[in-house]
Amino acid sequence: KEVTASSRHYVDRLFDPDPQKVLQGVIDMKNAVIGNNKQKANLIVLGAVPRLLYLLQQETSSTELKTECAVVLGSLAMGTENNVKSLLDCHIIPALLQGLLSPDLKFIEACLRCLRTIFTSPVTPEELLYTDATVIPHLMALLSRSRYTQEYICQIFSHCCKGPDHQTILFNHGAVQNIAHLLTSVSYKVRMQALKCFSVLAFENPQVSMTLVNVLVDGELLPQIFVKMLQRDKPIEMQLTSAKCLTYMCRAGAIRTDDNCIVLKTLPCLVRMCSKERLLEERVEGAETLAYLIEPDVELQRIASITDHLIAMLADYFKYPSSVSAITDIKRLDHDLKHAHELRQAAFKLYASLGANDEDIRKKIIETENMMDRIVTGLSESSVKVRLAAVRCLHSLSRSVQQLRTSFQDHAVWKPLMKVLQNAPDEILVVASSMLCNLLLEFSPSKEPILESGAVELLCGLTQSENPALRVNGIWALMNMAFQAEQKIKADILRSLSTEQLFRLLSDSDLNVLMKTLGLLRNLLSTRPHIDKIMSTHGKQIMQAVTLILEGEHNIEVKEQTLCILANIADGTTAKELIMTNDDILQKIKYYMGHSHVKLQLAAMFCISNLVWNEEEGSQERQDKLRDMGIVDILHKLSQSPDSNLCDKAKTALQQYLA
Repeated sequence: KEVTASSRHYVDRLFDPDPQKVLQGVIDMKNAVIGNNKQKANLIVLGAVPRLLYLLQQETSSTELKTECAVVLGSLAMGTENNVKSLLDCHIIPALLQGLLSPDLKFIEACLRCLRTIFTSPVTPEELLYTDATVIPHLMALLSRSRYTQEYICQIFSHCCKGPDHQTILFNHGAVQNIAHLLTSVSYKVRMQALKCFSVLAFENPQVSMTLVNVLVDGELLPQIFVKMLQRDKPIEMQLTSAKCLTYMCRAGAIRTDDNCIVLKTLPCLVRMCSKERLLEERVEGAETLAYLIEPDVELQRIASITDHLIAMLADYFKYPSSVSAITDIKRLDHDLKHAHELRQAAFKLYASLGANDEDIRKKIIETENMMDRIVTGLSESSVKVRLAAVRCLHSLSRSVQQLRTSFQDHAVWKPLMKVLQNAPDEILVVASSMLCNLLLEFSPSKEPILESGAVELLCGLTQSENPALRVNGIWALMNMAFQAEQKIKADILRSLSTEQLFRLLSDSDLNVLMKTLGLLRNLLSTRPHIDKIMSTHGKQIMQAVTLILEGEHNIEVKEQTLCILANIADGTTAKELIMTNDDILQKIKYYMGHSHVKLQLAAMFCISNLVWNEEEGSQERQDKLRDMGIVDILHKLSQSPDSNLCDKAKTALQQYLA
């Protein structure tokens, strides 16, 4: 109460009839709130903000008073997030934007400084910058007024440019041309904010990136200016941000991955950022940017893996802050302990990118001290981001046949993975289920224990997800599980999935889901006893599904898979009869034997070969029926085919008739 009482006289003075006293009151208030969060909160509670905004917008207020009001509001915004919320509730942004129309530069700068503080707060919606379409062009025009307008406006842009829509608005209003020359400003802060603008404008944006490549500033191309800015003698923040600009332009297709500015400049600069000497946030940003740069390119992955012992250097990300490091700044230590999980997340991301394609790199990563244990620990961390990064890292390493057979088995990776799959957000589920697909490949020793731990139910559940990526992974994993599996596993899959769900998946709008479901059917229908068993219980529905697909508007791959399923059915002992007694299907096989696409002709040939094979019971009747349908004539014609594969298959089938 006492504090509030002492604060009240500041607010009371804002209502004095004498303008000179009001001005002095605002100046005293400015001095009282600097660095004093308690005082800021009190003044807000006592209603200072609406009065300051009124004075700021009042035509009769002197420019000096308006400017001082903007300064105090900026100081209040520098306090807590709650302060910013209170200012937003009083509609401070429209008032300050209105202030930018004033002719007075000092007042404009004060309004911009306050807007900068508000827009850089996480509680401010970026959209507020774009609500009024006249604001962006006006800000572009103000860029030429002073180094302060340049610094604040660039900072506002780089904070409020979130996603392609914002990028397009800024790009269309000439952001590239207006900001490019600021990269050579005498002011470091202006150069830095301009650089940050380019990094957010170029991110995943081919249009902006392609434009940037050709922009000239003082006779020099932008990429060359960025390269100069990432030299070792420049401040770290500048090196990192220029490396981001070049990385984003490269990923957007504007700079080749084998360009010297990427291989000899950007990549080594980002590796330098990962060293122990750098601050925590620099190491995080360096590793994450490098992971993004090399993600799609195996050559860059190889170069990075042998630069400055990067793989070993990343192992330090897990030991931080180490007891050895002479940490003198206790505030820094406290900050770093709170943010150590960000280092782990960044290391996992970079390991995932490094190991995406190359077997030797994966081996190196896994042989790094306790790496598998660290990743397995990462799977159960409280931070969702760390869990996601750890799963991605494991998924990347699980692409290696050798590692699946060795390290993944030694560390029983499947156990924590199954736990992750129980109740995770979708983004984690997608990666974790992809990895499960790899662990279920037939050569993987984890396949048995995964089956025993209830994977079939879990995967059948995924096939019912709204998310197509999860449906694909669920069915893909089941397909891998069914490959060369014993009858019991196949029966389990069919029982858990249910024929209704199987047919729902066969009419799924997502092509990948359909293809993987056909793959599952094909794997279920392999080896004779299994084919006969499954067709004896589900034959009618399966034949119905096959007919539907062969009649539907599907691509060559889908129809080829479907004909291969028919060929498998034709290989059964009793299952054959389901084809032989179905004239509709026989006509379809005949039709595809004469199709213009060789793949489909071959698949149809497999069906015929299996049906006419003469060492099997009833082959004579089957041969006769097919001859009556005109199949033998087609075989003669195909035995003259220019395609050697097709020609051989036709000749083999004809021999069955002669034997």
